Amino acid sequence: MTDDPQDASLDPLDATPPEPSLNFRKRLEELGQMALLVFILASAAFLSAITAMRIAIHGREVTMPNLTGKSVTEATSMLRSRGLVLKVADRVYSELPINVVVRQTPTAGLLMKESQQAHIVLSLGQRQLQIPLLEGNSLRASRIELLRAGLQVGEVTAVTMPKPPDEVLIQTPRPGTGAATPRVDVLISQGPRESAYVMPHFVGMTESNVHSRLEAGHLRGKINYVTAPQWPHATVIDQSPLAGSRLPAASTIELTVAN
Repeated sequence: MTDDPQDASLDPLDATPPEPSLNFRKRLEELGQMALLVFILASAAFLSAITAMRIAIHGREVTMPNLTGKSVTEATSMLRSRGLVLKVADRVYSELPINVVVRQTPTAGLLMKESQQAHIVLSLGQRQLQIPLLEGNSLRASRIELLRAGLQVGEVTAVTMPKPPDEVLIQTPRPGTGAATPRVDVLISQGPRESAYVMPHFVGMTESNVHSRLEAGHLRGKINYVTAPQWPHATVIDQSPLAGSRLPAASTIELTVAN
């Protein structure tokens, strides 16, 4: 048989297989694209979960309105429109009309979560109290007088004055006026300033000289005698307080004298 050249070209032994490196590279590219897609989907799911958690934790935030000076009805309406709840924390006497907001917590402008409570203090109106005259009375007598009037002593401040101790010098509010608070602040006297001296140096002086100086300064001395042969007889060998100390006029000076 005569060999046909066309048949020889179809011989499977002569076919060139595809290069393996091209197939491997194509598989790597497909795997890379798939990995990138999975990463993008996972990131989107993670961000969605974080956003959902923040919304669940914080909820919808609103701004706290200014309620001061508003009636309780107006304050309730303003809070309700923002999803907040009004709670009356206290009622106090003030110059504002009855059932008007005196103060609030939290303050206006702060961010609040829906359904949170806003605590307010409502006015009871002005309580007209007649303040009695306290000036010239003692602090104790003033306390009793105020209690009888349904009042009480507020802040007490003391100053040194040539007046009897605890005497009321000034009061606020003034006597005879009405007040919105049950407290009356007073300024009282501490009495005259006590005379004081600088402790002299007596060690080494004789007992007679020390007596003269004590009498001249209207000071009181207490003498303790000890046996001290190394010192001259009737000589001051110790003193209390020490020389240079500040000494109130009513103090007693203790001296130790050699016998």
